[in-house]
Amino acid sequence: MDLRILEHRVRVLSLARRGLWRYTHPLLKLLLLPRRTRCKFFSLTETPEDYTIMLDEEGYKELPPSEFMQVVDATWLVLNVLSNGRSAGSSQVIGVTKIAKSVIAPLAEHSVSVLMLSTYQTDYILVREKDLPVVIRTLAGEFDIYKETNGDSIPVSCDDVSSSFLKPRHETSPTVHPVQSPRNKFCILTVAPDTLPAIATVLLDVLFYSQSPPKEAAPGGPGPDTIRFFAFSLIDGYISIVMDAETQKKFPSDLLLTSSSGELWRMVRIGGQPLGFDECGIVAQIAEPLADADISAYYISTFNFDHALVPEDGIDSVIQLLHRRQEAVDGWRSSSRGL
Repeated sequence: MDLRILEHRVRVLSLARRGLWRYTHPLLKLLLLPRRTRCKFFSLTETPEDYTIMLDEEGYKELPPSEFMQVVDATWLVLNVLSNGRSAGSSQVIGVTKIAKSVIAPLAEHSVSVLMLSTYQTDYILVREKDLPVVIRTLAGEFDIYKETNGDSIPVSCDDVSSSFLKPRHETSPTVHPVQSPRNKFCILTVAPDTLPAIATVLLDVLFYSQSPPKEAAPGGPGPDTIRFFAFSLIDGYISIVMDAETQKKFPSDLLLTSSSGELWRMVRIGGQPLGFDECGIVAQIAEPLADADISAYYISTFNFDHALVPEDGIDSVIQLLHRRQEAVDGWRSSSRGL
């Protein structure tokens, strides 16, 4: 398999809901008028907390700083796995579990923090630019690694990277965060770029004007009964959308494209409190056990929490699987303290 280090240099930021008005014009350009900008990597995800935006440096120039915007103090590089010349996940929504063991788990073991962005077309792994030498050293044995430069793919050799960058493996307690599963059913969709103007009005209404809060579960319950979640990405000309089944009804059905099965997805939301960007193993917590069970997943990291979508008919098995992992980790920690 090939691992591509794409040319995009990405910034990750949060926009507060109360300050969304400040960014209406630049977001309209990035969402609907990509030819008016030089941005090639743009993703916007709405959660109950805020809007998470991932975008390249050209897109970042469109967003003026303000008190409503928080920016992660790092530049992220984008990795993409190719198998037989195609992106792992291309044209089929199989998700991050297929690359969990070969990429995500080894990076977690070497203390590399990652963000994940699944799209309808493929899966992207984001690593901090400063961690790239560790990434190359860690994955060189499994992949042929190439770096895109001015449209060309240049082979990268781990011999070009000092071994001093490679962090040693050491046994640590696995990262396990609490998970919740809202009751929404989600759709994973794409649209042809030339049909984007036809859904523009509905898209803007859903993103900027439909602000009803999610229904809360009873006190002491497992979390919100439903969750407000909408994700839109426009990357290298390809559009990907995640929305719940009720929201989908607002869009013209003949313009939304989905996989042949048309299956619905349920969400696993990771984190009882906001996650840290320096923490390693968050994605691996979900991706590894699902990969072992051969369960597909579609994964989106956001500024505060992570979100994995799994096939609707498998949600009960997934929750049981993750709970068993939690119990196993708790047992591991108890036995470690006893030594």
